[in-house]
Amino acid sequence: MGQISSTERRRAEEAIRAAMDRLLRGELPSGGRCDLKTLAAEAGINRTGFYPKKDPNGTVRAGPYQHLADEFVRRLKALHEAGTLPDPRDAQIARLKAENDTLRDRIARQNATLENLTEFKILALSRIAAQHEEITRLRSPQPATGTPLVARLTTVPGGSQTIGSCS
Repeated sequence: MGQISSTERRRAEEAIRAAMDRLLRGELPSGGRCDLKTLAAEAGINRTGFYPKKDPNGTVRAGPYQHLADEFVRRLKALHEAGTLPDPRDAQIARLKAENDTLRDRIARQNATLENLTEFKILALSRIAAQHEEITRLRSPQPATGTPLVARLTTVPGGSQTIGSCS
């Protein structure tokens, strides 16, 4: 590719700046993103102009529009840091990541609660089983005496009687 005239370069830079302003305002083309590829397409230039070039002797020089690509990246980063996302997909991704983090925290808390409740249930069941076993043991007759350790209370014939003062 040959050299471009200063008029063509100026026109291309103006087109790039206009496209840059549109993209950073959030005016994205259908299927486009807020990136260098879309910037080049909107400006009508080849995006290779945004990247450094290597001469045949091995030296690296800046691309003709690399300074504009750097400016675009700087401005986009400043918008991101300010909390403004010109690309609705980036905003959706950020929102979904935050929602995902919230849900992961919620699941972790619920798992911890579930684990605590499971441990409590196991402990309660083992205590109930031990109490049942003790009650059964106390109600059964002892082998030496043949009488149970717990005596049954008898009721007084004629209903309940109150003995002593009720006040």
